[in-house]
Parts: sequence; structure tokens; C-alpha cells
Amino acid sequence: MDGFTLIVAAALTAFTMAASMGLLYLASARQPCLADWGMAAVFFALSNAAGAIGLQMHAEGIAFIACVNAFHLGGHFGMLAGVRRHLHLAPGWGWGAALVAIVLAGHALPVMQSDQLARMLPFVPMLCTINLAAAWLLWRRGERDGRAAYLPLIGLQVLAAVQQMLRLGGMFLADRHRPDVLDGEFFRVYCALSTLAYLSLATMCCALIVTYQQTLALRRASLTDVLTGWFNRRALHDTAQREFRRSRRRRAAMYFLTFDIDHFKAINDRYGHGTGDDAIRHVTALSARVLRGYDALFRTGGEEFAVLVTGEHPDDVVRIAERLRETVAGAPLDVDGASVSMTVSVGMAALDARDEKWEDILQRADEALYHAKQHGRNRVSVHGRDLAGRGRPVRLQVVGT
Repeated sequence: MDGFTLIVAAALTAFTMAASMGLLYLASARQPCLADWGMAAVFFALSNAAGAIGLQMHAEGIAFIACVNAFHLGGHFGMLAGVRRHLHLAPGWGWGAALVAIVLAGHALPVMQSDQLARMLPFVPMLCTINLAAAWLLWRRGERDGRAAYLPLIGLQVLAAVQQMLRLGGMFLADRHRPDVLDGEFFRVYCALSTLAYLSLATMCCALIVTYQQTLALRRASLTDVLTGWFNRRALHDTAQREFRRSRRRRAAMYFLTFDIDHFKAINDRYGHGTGDDAIRHVTALSARVLRGYDALFRTGGEEFAVLVTGEHPDDVVRIAERLRETVAGAPLDVDGASVSMTVSVGMAALDARDEKWEDILQRADEALYHAKQHGRNRVSVHGRDLAGRGRPVRLQVVGT
């Protein structure tokens, strides 16, 4: 297959990539990175289309070459911009425009006009820097859960940089021994094939990242309570099971704090269910401030919540529970200009050496919560301190302390 045909094929592949990114954008919650990757594909398509037209018309002017190279660099920068946008960073298209302008202006220099190798000396390092920057960002700043989806694009960007450097090395050798090769069919075929392969793989890599992120979002949604943003009971089972096994294996501390809103039914009856939802959101927002650093926050029922704490000293966990109670009591909810005071009752229990499953700890925490309710509300009850187990004392002393 000759160079012209491959360049046309690369242009069509780039347009296909642009269309694919556009369709994915419409079908995947309008993820902005897809627009950047679609723009990158447009730049690649323009570069290859210009190359094909130039070969067909036998155009050899420096302006034509400058446009081909500038569009090509714009395509690679678009890939980097999409990666940055995906990682919630500014895409930096202003820098991309500056680099494109530098490439266009650089071709006006006499040395650039007369020597293809001289044109490639600044151009290739720019491309390599862009490719390696995208790979580095995905590796260092990407979500750990998405690492498997990032690896193909990371590998592709690294390979693209290596390929560009090998291409530059080959041009050095050819310039010394076979200068005619640089303008020959072999060089055009090599460049077109590398671009075609890059575009084909880039389309799949970008689609993989977006699809994987959608899968993660759906999984997280299935584990998250819509009203509060806290984890739900399904997530509680998975997390508590994992932490229970780890704590038993390492003889580490593990605790459950359970709490609910005192007199919540009265709030619902007096102000309505909408205000009841506001009250739940209010309490969880206040609690999250106190519990900052603890990711295992769960809504287990209507106005019932649980917090899983590991690796702390018992006294520190009691202080956390007291601070939670005091924070809610000190921040009433505003309802149509009226101040509605709210309190929570809290139960606490620790992992015991005799526990066979994590539910045993949660059950004792619920018993402690019930004890707090029965003894005046707006208080913290600790299983093993304020009440004992059924038929046997339950100590606050935990495994490993």
C-alpha cells in the first residue's frame, strides 16, 4: 500500500475517532474530556487530509508543510487536554494554541525551509513532551480504581514518544547516509502507518476510560444513599466484612458508632416529610465535619446512621461520639425562619475477641443506642461501660489494645 493511500486511511480513521468521541459524549453524561479528544481527532484528520491533498497536488511549499505539522501537534495536545480535563484539571488549550503558533512561525525561518531534519529537531521533542506529560498525569493523578483502564492509554502515549524519538534518530542516520530517503515513499509510508496505528488505538483507549468510569459511577451509585451521599446498607456489609477480617487478622481495634435523630417522627408530623429530609441532610452534613477522615459513613435506615472506625484508642472514639452529639445539638435547623433544635443519641461498641462476625459489634452498638434513648436521649452510651451484654459482661477493651 502506497503512502498516499495510507495517509487517506489515517485521515478517515481520525474522522471516525472524532465521530466516536462525539457519540460517546452524547451517550455518557456529556463527559467534557470527550470533546477534547474529539477535537484532537479533528486536528489529526486535518493534518492527514492536508498531507493527502498536498501529495495529490504535488505541493511542496513551506506553508503547506507548516500546516501539516501544526495540525499534527494540535492533535497530540488535544489528547493531553482530554487527559487533563478527565482528571479535573484545566485543559490548557491556550498553551496548545501557543505551541501551534510557535510551530507555524518556526517554519518561516530560513533553516526550517531548507532542511527537513532541522524542522524535526524542535518539533519531535515537543511531541514527546506532550505524550509523556499525558502518560505521567494518568499514572500519578488518576484514580486508583481506574488504573486498569488508564494503562492502555499510558502505554500508547509512551510508545508514541518512543516512536517519535526513533523516527528522529532514523532521520539523523538517513541524512548522513541516504538523504534521499527523507523525501521518499518509505518515509511517507512509515509516518502514515504510525499515525494510523496511533489513532486506531487512541480511539479504543479513550472509549475504555470513559466506559470504565461509567461503570465505576454506576457501582458507586448502587452503594450510595441518594439523600445524604453516605454509603448504604449494601456498602456497609462489604466494608464491614473486609474491615472485620483485617482487624481480626492484625488484632487491631474496630468500632461501630450508631446514632439517630431524637424525636424525628415529631419533626415529620409537624413540618412534613420534606422538612424531615432536610433534617436528615442537615444532621449528616454536620456529622461529616466531625467525622472528617473517616470514609465509612453509612445510612442504615430512615433517620439511623452508622460509622465504622478502625485503629483508634477507645477514649478517642468516645470523644468523637461526644463531639458529634454536641455539634448537632448546637446547630439547629432553620425551617421557614423558625429554628428547630435537634439532637442525636449515640451508641458505641468495640470489637471483642469473642466476636464471630461484624454484625455482633453492630448489634451491641444498637443496644447502646437503645440504652441512650431510654435514658434521656441526647447522650452517648458505650457498650461495656454503660451497659453489659446479655448474660455476660462486655468489655470496652478491644482486640489489640
